[in-house]
Amino acid sequence: MRNTVRQELVARQVEEQIAARFPVGQRLRVLDVGLGQGTQALRLARAGHKITGLESDPRMLSTVRTALAAEPEGIRERVRLIEGDGRETGVHFLPGSFDVVLCHGVLMYLPEPDPFLAGLARVLAPGGLLSLLVRNADALAMRPGLARDWDGALASFDSPAYTNRVGLPVRADRLDALTGTLAGIGAPLDTWYGVRVFTDQVADDEEPPTGQELARLLAAEDRAGRTDPYRAVAALLHLCGVRG
Repeated sequence: MRNTVRQELVARQVEEQIAARFPVGQRLRVLDVGLGQGTQALRLARAGHKITGLESDPRMLSTVRTALAAEPEGIRERVRLIEGDGRETGVHFLPGSFDVVLCHGVLMYLPEPDPFLAGLARVLAPGGLLSLLVRNADALAMRPGLARDWDGALASFDSPAYTNRVGLPVRADRLDALTGTLAGIGAPLDTWYGVRVFTDQVADDEEPPTGQELARLLAAEDRAGRTDPYRAVAALLHLCGVRG
């Protein structure tokens, strides 16, 4: 359920931002850095955009290639996959090469994200959209606190470091710090959303509901992710910067 909520909400938010910034029907050049299973990339390719996916994990690339093989030829032709490190965008791409850059669920693995983000901004064309999905450091105490792990909750107030659900040591980001970084790299924050306000605590294996129940769940999450103070305690933050 958690992945369904994340992917659907972020996809809707990206589509909303694209519709607000680009002419209807414009075929955009999209870079997805750390594209994972390719959910967002494939959705945008189906909408007619030209996608470049940059992924360092060959297993993830294999998963995306398998999914892509099941798509019609016209969609397959719009997707290019590159095995490479997202910290080396300058090696792969010229400045201003893309209208949209997606970077979802990557910053948590980087001890120092600022140079990485500067590289993403560099490959954006003027007026281009930078979409970041990060773990919310200002809400790290919510997950352990709601699970009645009081020691974990107390520790979360003092450090952005945490252990994710697969046991890896990672880090979270604070909205105010990223706002400053985005301004400094020439892609200032324009809009931000909270993602997974209500459903972050569900069990790992819990399946999402279907039909109208899923629609109501997504409607509630969508409303909370746009509304203060709820969005500030979401597990994830979706930040949208615009290249000046």
